[in-house]
Amino acid sequence: MNTKPVFHGSDIEKICEYYHLNQEDIVNFGANVNPIGISTHVKQVLASHLDLLSSYPDRDYQSLRNTVSEYCGVPADYVLPGNGSSELISLLIETRAPKRTLLLGPTYSEYSRELSLSNSKCNEFLLKETDEFILNVDFLCQSLLAGSYDFLIICNPNNPTSSAILRSDMERLLTFCEQHDIFVMIDETYVEFAPVIEDVTAVPFTKTFKNLMVLRGVSKFFAAPGVRLGYGITGNMPFLKAMKEKQIPWSLNSLGAFAGELMLKDEEYIRQTRRLILSEREKMYSALKEQPAYKTYKPYANFLLVKLLQKETTAFDVFTHCVKNGLMIRDCSSFKSLDGEFYPVLCYGQQRQSTSSRRTLFPMPSKII
Repeated sequence: MNTKPVFHGSDIEKICEYYHLNQEDIVNFGANVNPIGISTHVKQVLASHLDLLSSYPDRDYQSLRNTVSEYCGVPADYVLPGNGSSELISLLIETRAPKRTLLLGPTYSEYSRELSLSNSKCNEFLLKETDEFILNVDFLCQSLLAGSYDFLIICNPNNPTSSAILRSDMERLLTFCEQHDIFVMIDETYVEFAPVIEDVTAVPFTKTFKNLMVLRGVSKFFAAPGVRLGYGITGNMPFLKAMKEKQIPWSLNSLGAFAGELMLKDEEYIRQTRRLILSEREKMYSALKEQPAYKTYKPYANFLLVKLLQKETTAFDVFTHCVKNGLMIRDCSSFKSLDGEFYPVLCYGQQRQSTSSRRTLFPMPSKII
């Protein structure tokens, strides 16, 4: 049986081995990381502060928490830094110990993996393609009630659909969950790419809803997945205290904590990134909507979900063609609940060249475009 391989966004080593390619010849757009790269200012300042590696970090990360407080507009006491969002997802699930969990899907696979380790019974409430992957809050509430769930996980904006739940719908959903003793975890990894952040973020709701924790990080927007810095925000002080008691001391290193402060204060970089992504996203969305071979959906993250409408072409065909021409995208076959041939397109439409071969990276076969 000829089974095609399934790659994830960070699997560039496996991909290069499979296709016999060199990593330096590939522009990696498969991990949805900001194509601008790490801020030049942050790199310069970090280079002059390497002596921080000789010191233990502040156990309470007070300076970093103050910076997050200012950046997000919440009290510093609401903030829990961690070793990437992954640590906080694991820590939150371990501390909450939910019996029955509902995932808003299709979505990031790490949630279900962590839930399986906690022995929580887990089901998915799937966003419907016929609804443009826009959530029907009433149907979700009905499912939560019918399934006697005590935990709900949402990625907003969502990966891989790039759709979002807007403020009014989120408030209705949180109110319903509060009334039925359902705790809500919202992963806002991509929220800083939203057209209007205030329309999407649930952070202000942490001041009024104690059944809520919002997670963010610096991997995507600030192009720093190697720093492994994430932070959680909740107004539920007893729950936050319980999480801190379970957290490994000094889980975030001194240089990473300092880097986080620099990134969140780098206003020029933030403006530059939002200016680029918002502009390129609109150009690509408008262009793809005009292509009869594609179906695309309104995006809120830094990528668009694209469905191939030509039956003779698969997402794996597109992936293979692109990677052989030096561009790594993502084949969404690993999201089992997506019915069809889908792949995401990162919102950066300018032509890029390989550092070694200097080839233009966007040639596509005519049958695909």
